[in-house]
Parts: sequence; C-alpha cells; structure tokens
Amino acid sequence: MSNTNEKQSFATRAVHAGNGIDTNTGAIKHAITMANSYVLPYDATTLNWSDADVNIYTRNGGANQGYLQEKLASLEGGEDCVVLASGVAALSGLFFALLKSGDHVIFSSVTYIAVYRLLNELFNNKFNIETTIVDTTDIEAVKAAIRPNTKLIHIETPGNPTLNVTDIKAIADLAHEHNILLSCDNTFASPYNQRPCELGADFTVESLTKYINGHGDAMGGAIIGKKEYLDIIRAQSQVNLGATISPMNAWLIMRGSVTLPLRMKKHNENAQAVAEYLESLPCTSFVAYPGLKSSKYYELAKEQMPNGCGGVFSFGLKADHDTINKFISELKMIVSAVSLGHEGSLIVFLGEDDERQYLYPEEFHNGFMRFSVGLEDAEDIIADLDQALRKSGILK
Repeated sequence: MSNTNEKQSFATRAVHAGNGIDTNTGAIKHAITMANSYVLPYDATTLNWSDADVNIYTRNGGANQGYLQEKLASLEGGEDCVVLASGVAALSGLFFALLKSGDHVIFSSVTYIAVYRLLNELFNNKFNIETTIVDTTDIEAVKAAIRPNTKLIHIETPGNPTLNVTDIKAIADLAHEHNILLSCDNTFASPYNQRPCELGADFTVESLTKYINGHGDAMGGAIIGKKEYLDIIRAQSQVNLGATISPMNAWLIMRGSVTLPLRMKKHNENAQAVAEYLESLPCTSFVAYPGLKSSKYYELAKEQMPNGCGGVFSFGLKADHDTINKFISELKMIVSAVSLGHEGSLIVFLGEDDERQYLYPEEFHNGFMRFSVGLEDAEDIIADLDQALRKSGILK
C-alpha cells in the first residue's frame, strides 16, 4: 500500500498512489510482474481458487493490476476499483454482473458504440433485459422512462461524439429516490476534470486506453465504486469471464497516469483554443464543445468540470464528402486515426451513415469530424488545420 490519503492533492496522489518500494531490489517503482502463476501456501486446499484478492493465477488478478486499482480508486474518489482488459470489457463487465433477466436499463442516447450495441441489441436479445434510450440531458425524460423494474441508469458525459453534458448529481438524486443504480462513463472528461462518484454516481467507468494512459500504447478499462458491488463484478466479470488486464498493460497505464494532471491541463487549454479558432471560421457549420460560451451546456460544464472540458470536440465543415476527405489528407501533423487522449492530435471523419446518426443533433447528420486535440502547441495545431483547409479549398 502506498503512503497517500484523500487529503493530499490530486497531483500528489497521481504520483504516489499505488506506488511503492520493490522489496526484492529496493527499486523505487514496482516491477512488471510477468508471471501468470504464483507460489501456493503449505496447504493449498485451504484456498478459494477463484479468490481475486490473493495472488494465485493472473486471470484472477495480479500484482500490477492491484497497484493500478489502488491508484484509480484514489484518483476517482471511490471505495474500490476493478481494472479489466479494455474500456469495453469494463462496460460489459459492469452490465453483466449487475443485471439479470427482466431488469430494465435507461441509457444515454449518446454513448460509445459498444454500449449502444450491448444494451440496445445483445443484452436485450440474449438475456431479456429491457432497455430505453433517453436524452439524459433532459431530467424529465429520464424520470418519465423509469419503470418498477428499472435497475440501472447509465450515462456518458460528455457524450461521444456530440459532447452533450448530463447533470450527474441531478440524475444521481433521481436514481436513488427510486432505488436505482447510476453508472457514468467518464472517459471524455477523465478524473482530473470530473469525478462522478463524488457527484453521487454509484459507478464510474473509464477507458484507461485514453487519457489515463495517455500515450496510445496500452489498453485497459476500470470500474470504480462501492466495494460491495465491485466484489461481485470482480468475481463474475473478471475471474469467470476472464477479462483481466495483462501485467504489461497495467504497468504502462500506471506509468502514464502519473502525468495525467499535467497532460489534462494542456489538453484542456489546447482544445479550448482550437475550438475557438474553428468556431470563428466562415467554413465551419458547427463546433460542439462545452467549453465554448455558445454551447448550451457551458454553465453546467463549468460547474461539473471545474478544471476544463477535456481535449475532444466535434465540428462540421461546409463542404461535400470528397472535399472533406481531401482536407483530411492534406493534414501534415494531425493524424487521421481513431481513439483519443494520445499525446498527438488525432482526427476522424465520421460520415453520414453512422448507425446512431438518428440519435444525434441535426447538425451532425451531414457528417462531421471528431477531433482529439493533443499536446502539441496550439499554434502549430491551428496552423496545420489552416493550411489543410486552404489546400482543400474549404477556406478561401
């Protein structure tokens, strides 16, 4: 266990939580424990072979995973944490462990594609779990969707890719009035900008692949919340489904998380500057970013995400499909790739045929760009956008 406490700053806990001295070598960082099996005690028959709290077999859990879980529980303000192999493993693991046939789930109309498919199709068709898609920025719509068998409300804020912002505290209060659990996907914000458990959510879900790792070289996912529920998730979705993170990925994410506060500050500043630049151009049809004063979510975002609104936004261009592809191809520094939260800027053109398009605001229906703003100087990012817009003929 590391020598940290909740009274210490976020930055201090990012450095020290989960860290410790290696007792074998004296190294001031934990080593990567690349073993899949651990030595058994004198009488191994006393063991519970599915115990995730004792190092027996790495599918049950391993040393590096444990260190990372300690750090994330501290940063997110939760009692406990389960780290799994990816963000989707965390989401599906949460749903699998909590829900049963006949339950009802309310989930955000703007969510990650895997959530849409898991809840709108797979869990519905395979396990007879009822689901309702709701604009969770509308508290009255959420209230109207509640049924006697509603077990869980799942929100994503800011939402991917529309950057809509849901009032976490308001939804948490409503959920708990009806004895309903609330989970919140916090990937776009990161715990530096927003901590849903501290705002009343029962569970925070993070794709560790994104900002918490921050280097585009490892995958992982986390669920943070109360230990009584996390023990169930750990037993069912980790040990018995086998969605365990690898020791190497856990170590890489642990390494990346140390600089999360520094990186997020820069991501926030850069995204704000670049979003303001794009909004000022005559060739943009819209810019969706809650840090902009023009956003209808601006006031809620300032209150709910006091450190900043993250490094991702979406925007549209007044151009046809082929011209937008030309613009993307003219970018020199910004890379056309999926994912977000890397050190470098990433952009992806999402066309007119997304299966969830009908759930997005009207301005998204003609295709749009999702832009993950990196750690380069904002002036260089803007310069790359400017030259590509001009070479493609979009900006005169």
